[in-house]
Formats: sequence, structure tokens, C-alpha cells
Amino acid sequence: MKKNTTLWLVISMLIVSSMVLTACGGSGALAEDPVTLNWNWGTEPPTIDPSLATDTTSVDVVGNTFMGLTRFDPVTGEVIPYLATSWESGEDADGNQTWTFTMREDVSWVSYDAETGKVSKVEGHENVTAHDVVYGVKRTVNPETASDYSYVLYIVKNAAAINGGEEGVSLDDLGVAALDDYTVQFTLERKAGYFPAIAGMWIANAMPQWAIEANPDSWTEPENFVSNGPYVLESWVHGGELNLAKNPLFFDADAVQVERVHGVIIEEESTAFSLYENGELDSTSVPSAEIDRVKADPELSAEYTQIPVPCTYYYGFVNTKEPFDDVRVRIAFAQSIDRQGLIDNVVKGGQIPATSFAPPGIFGAPEPGTVGLAYDTEAAKASLQAYLDDKGITIDDFNAMDIVLMHNTSEGHANIAAAIQQMWADNLGAEVRVENQEWGVYLDTITKDTAIEEVPHIFRLGWCADYPDENNWIHEVFNSDEGANRVRTDNADFNALTVAAGEAQDPAERAALYEQAEKMFAEEIVGYAPIYHYTAMNVTQSWVTRNFPPLGANDFYNWTVDEAARGN
Repeated sequence: MKKNTTLWLVISMLIVSSMVLTACGGSGALAEDPVTLNWNWGTEPPTIDPSLATDTTSVDVVGNTFMGLTRFDPVTGEVIPYLATSWESGEDADGNQTWTFTMREDVSWVSYDAETGKVSKVEGHENVTAHDVVYGVKRTVNPETASDYSYVLYIVKNAAAINGGEEGVSLDDLGVAALDDYTVQFTLERKAGYFPAIAGMWIANAMPQWAIEANPDSWTEPENFVSNGPYVLESWVHGGELNLAKNPLFFDADAVQVERVHGVIIEEESTAFSLYENGELDSTSVPSAEIDRVKADPELSAEYTQIPVPCTYYYGFVNTKEPFDDVRVRIAFAQSIDRQGLIDNVVKGGQIPATSFAPPGIFGAPEPGTVGLAYDTEAAKASLQAYLDDKGITIDDFNAMDIVLMHNTSEGHANIAAAIQQMWADNLGAEVRVENQEWGVYLDTITKDTAIEEVPHIFRLGWCADYPDENNWIHEVFNSDEGANRVRTDNADFNALTVAAGEAQDPAERAALYEQAEKMFAEEIVGYAPIYHYTAMNVTQSWVTRNFPPLGANDFYNWTVDEAARGN
């Protein structure tokens, strides 16, 4: 049964109620009875600043309040026009590849006034221009911004040198320029046929320079927020809820049916699922513990969707932290994870066991199971024993190192951690302590710049596709020169291999080089332990029509809610 009237009475005491006004029509006025999507963000967004966002929750908010030059078709994943109407590739005088984007001229910068409930164009900054794109890209690359995702733009000429503080180059040398008010051109370090996808990412968004400079530390708060997408930021009660309202001045506002996104912030999947069964959430993920019941229930099973999504769940090893600075220890821990058993008995969503990084559907991804270290307890034990013998220590001495596995706060991640912790104990005799942190704090903890004594030995993370190419995976995540490199590897041969794969023009050659890089990282360097490729395990109320975009943010502006059916 789906209804539980007593639960919501308890939960509602913990959630701060918000305004019920939202945008509709084309006048800037807000409706009194808006079409509303009830949504759970799942965690407090660490930021909604496009230059600083790195996680899916933040990107969901940014993706609905800002427009990229391009976006992905929510069904096919194809790169399609958005802020840009068209683009073309060329070369500059030095033979460098250029990409030139022609922009729409009918997109406005808007702000929301909570007192009047109106959305208005920003006086003096009515239109979004190529200069705003140039500013946004430069802001992300500027080392003073401290963007953790700036490395994605290293394909732009001089971006890596500027972001790294190299002498002799400045932001004026960055390969991005406004040719006129509505034409922006990028010059690249090397050829990249996939660049139109990168150009549509949030870090390359047009950004409101005047608003950011007026309130550099608080411009993303509702009273200061300026955006240009299908929704505006209506309110944000930190730790409670974040609500979006339709932007009636959006160029395609007539196509946006959902007028308000009432978004609560609830980390516990079981709580969110209970609210769904009570009819208080319109769509949510299904906790692993509830999968069997959902599939057996006639009503819930009709609302259940299970589909593969281009994401990979993995445990990163901090390769410079003892004892994981020794590849034999990393091999032992990677090979003693029973991925299929974890899927069958814990997560239960039909996930695909992963021994390499990029999932099916990504260009250059190996076939699942063909690359990487398979589950092999004997090989794992032998590898750890070789390390112990070489160091002249026992397993008790090893356990005295107080090895820490850390994950962000979540019931699901806790269940996975407990299961793998037990596997390591059973298969290796290794004792591992599990810790968790709130999402925003956790992301700061596991960056490559955090002091080594403050990072865990092993951390949990998932990676989802920003665009469907291996460059976004094995290169941007693990290349120590141009990637996030939270695992802190430093292998010049691997780095050169991922760069060569990106530069190769023949698709077959690119795919072969990427497979070689995946193999090196998973089998020789063993920088991490891939665990599974995701599936979406979701229930959606019958009155909601939604999609499951394979790439990019959840696009609420493409969803619909039948309020009359909800009332029935």
C-alpha cells in the first residue's frame, strides 16, 4: 500500500515549508496554484555556482537554472542546440582547431523577487551574450576561483597553464573570444571532435559577472541569484529545502509545464521512499532493501523503472598513503571484492559488475569483464601475503595501521561499505574502519590537495558521464596532469597514453588506445577498485511523466505533472 498518513505528520515537522508561488505565463507574474513537482534532492547541494559544481545534485540545480551552449537530447544523448543555435569547426592561422558557436539573441538574464513573487529581466543586462560566455569560461579557469572541475577545460588553449599558475600566460591568453555579441569562438590545444559536448557543460556556462562581483561570497543565495534557464531559484532553506519556480521569460517558456519544483533535502533513502508511498514525493530512488517488495507489489511494480545509466561506482585507493602506496595491497583489496555477490544480495538492482571504469555506451569503453582484475580470493591473499613478507610484518601489524574506508552519508553507501568491509575481513583477514561525512565536507576531504594525513585510505565515489567519450572517464578522472586524480597516481606512461587516445583521429585507433589505458590503470597501476555500473532503480507516481536522461542534469522542464490525476 502507498499511503501512510502518520509518517508525513512526523516528517513535516522537520521540513521548513516554503512559498507556494511560482512562475507561469509570460508576464513575470507567479501563479497561486502552480503545477508542482515534489522532488527530493537527496543531499544539500554543496554549491549552485556553475564554476564550482562537481556533483550530480549541484549540477541538477544548475542545469535547470542556466543554459549551456549545447545540451543533450534526453533520449538519444545527441548533442543538440540550446544557448547556441549552431556551431562549426575550423582552424586558426597556427593550425589549431577552433569551434565557433552562434548564439540565440532572445535569452535573458533574470532575477526573482520573493516579496513581489515576480521574475524580471536584469536592467542593463537584459540579454545573454558571447561576452558572458567568455567571462564564465575564464572564471572557471582562473586559479583564484579554485574550481575543482577546471581540468575539463584544459582542452582549451592555454587553460592548463593558466589554471596551474604558469608564468608568462594570463587569462588574456585563454583560447576563448567573443567575435561579436552573439558569436563565441574556442581555440583548442589539440583536436577534439567531442568539444561541442564540453562547451555545453556547466563550467562553460555564461555567467553574470556583475552579480558575482557584487556579492562574490553570496551571489548564489536567492536574494542575489541571477540566472537564464527555464527555472529561477525561488528559495533555499539550507538543510531543509531548495525550491525552483518557472521562469516565464525563458525563451521556450510555453513548453515548460512544471511550474514549480518543491525540493526537499532528505539523505535517508528509506525516509524518502516512505514519503513517496505517502504520495508526498513524485519520484524517488528505491532503497535496496525495498527492491523485492516493490517488484512483488502490483501497484508499486507498475511505477518501477530499472534501466542502465552511464555511471560507475568505485572505491578509490589513495595511492600515496601507506599501505596503499604498494600496488600489492591495492591488488589484494581490489581482487577480494565479490561484485556479483554484492549486486545479488545488497544493491539488488541488476547492476553490471565492473572491473574497468567507463560503462557500456561510452565511446572507447571496454566490454564489461574483459579488462581489469576479477574476483579471486586466492590471488588476493597471495598478493597481500607477499607484501607482508616483504615488510616483515604480520596481518595484526597490518591491521594496526587503522585503515579507513570513507563514504558520504547515505544508507545505501553504508550497506555497501559494510558488505565489502566483511569481504576484506573474510578473504584477507584485513580489518577496515568505516567512516562517513556529509556530502559537501566529504567532497573537500577527498580532493587531491587535502593533506595526506586527513584523507582516508579508501574512498567511495561514483562517476557519471558528462559526455559519451572515454576522454571524460579514464583521462579526466585519473590523468595526474589534466584530471581530478583523487587517487593520487603519477604515471607518465599512463598520462601520455590517455592524451594520445584523445588526439587520435581514427576512431578505431582511439578506442584501442583507450582500452589500453583502462587495462593499464586497472591491472598494472591498480589505482582503484571499480565495483559496478549503475542502473536507475526508481519509482514515479502515475500522474508524472518523466524521462531518464543518460547524460547531464535531470531536465524538469521536459517533465509533466497531471495535477487532476494527483487529486484522484
